[in-house]
Amino acid sequence: MTTKLKGADILALGFMTFAFFLGAGNMIFPPLAGLQAAGDLGLATIGFLLTAVGLPLLTIIAVALAGGGLEALARVLPKGLALLLCVALYLILGPFFATPRTALVAYELGFAPFISAPGPLAQALYSLAFFGLTFYLAIRPGKLLAVVGKVITPVLLLLLGAIALTLMVAPPGVAGASVEAWHQAPFAKGFLEGYMTMDTLGALLFGLVIVNALKAKGVEDRRDQFRYLCMAGGIAATGLALVYVTLFHLGADSGSLVSNPKAGSDVLVPAIQALFGAAGLYVLAAVVTLACLTTAVGLTSACAEYFSLTFPRLGHVQVAAVVAAGSALVANVGLAQLIAISVPVLFFVYPVAIALVALRLLAGPVGQQRWGQQLVVAVTAAFALFDGLKAAGVTMPALLSSLPLFDAGMGWLLPASAALVVMALGRNRGQALAEAVEG
Repeated sequence: MTTKLKGADILALGFMTFAFFLGAGNMIFPPLAGLQAAGDLGLATIGFLLTAVGLPLLTIIAVALAGGGLEALARVLPKGLALLLCVALYLILGPFFATPRTALVAYELGFAPFISAPGPLAQALYSLAFFGLTFYLAIRPGKLLAVVGKVITPVLLLLLGAIALTLMVAPPGVAGASVEAWHQAPFAKGFLEGYMTMDTLGALLFGLVIVNALKAKGVEDRRDQFRYLCMAGGIAATGLALVYVTLFHLGADSGSLVSNPKAGSDVLVPAIQALFGAAGLYVLAAVVTLACLTTAVGLTSACAEYFSLTFPRLGHVQVAAVVAAGSALVANVGLAQLIAISVPVLFFVYPVAIALVALRLLAGPVGQQRWGQQLVVAVTAAFALFDGLKAAGVTMPALLSSLPLFDAGMGWLLPASAALVVMALGRNRGQALAEAVEG
């Protein structure tokens, strides 16, 4: 007999889901994007919310429908390619990009503003300490992360509420004009900027974690799991939307406070200081550090669990140690450089993840024919590769420039949609043929 959750349990589950997503990317990208899109804030914010809030929510729903995590969604691919995709995504979310970024954001927002000589040595020592603690927590299962999450979430929401109210009463600065790239295509720029949060990729990991948490509470019925997961995802999505909208407006109203910012921290720190003084910086530092630490521990644990189960010769502790050590090493490249390296990779990986989610959500109208699913993923990956190479600075053939949205970095969208249509038509023709044979 399955357990029914009470309202307080559902709210706690939603807060836990929100805490999973709350990390480095949530804090650093919206302020800079808001500053750069100040004159076109509405369209830019909507585009950003689609990929940074809407897609993670849809991914959680797709994971619930598939009855598993990334591995379940990737079953549409040949076994070898599915394994390669899973390994690649876990490495991206692990030691290659997402996990090192947590330490760099915690350093820039939670440590560097309070020391007299921030630099490479201080950053390296901080990363070693940060990932040493991450490893210690990742190999000790318990309720620590849940407790930290319960502290982080309400404190951050209070801080964001205070920012929102203060922005309405006394903005910290004056909004400037949009930079040229944002003014030309604010919606597309916002949409692509949402990739950088990596929340959709994170949802591929966290969705299964939430399902397992429901099972631990005695919720065994698949329909109840789906319903509660949607509720939790809705609560988390609402929280994330509030975070992003607030930080977009904070960045937009900070035009007179900063000049030539290179990262979101260059906008967020002076804006918070202008609003709340030194006390605000200390609160921001504590919340961001705990949020980044929670995310780092969660990602390290998820990577250790996946690789130790997929490759039984690898132990959980050993994998966690490699992830933590690798993350500490990669963190030495610095935040700006790490983000620059990750952009082409995300331009390629994100559309593939979107295709897998879409195939699960649209299984009713387009069917689940294996040939069609593989066609959609292959077409998406091929054109996303061109987008990624273009983002890396590789010169593309002139013919590709005529493809709709290619110049905006979304050249994959129309071909992938066409592949979905072909898949749906193939399913309908197959059904008509079967009915004719039966008749």
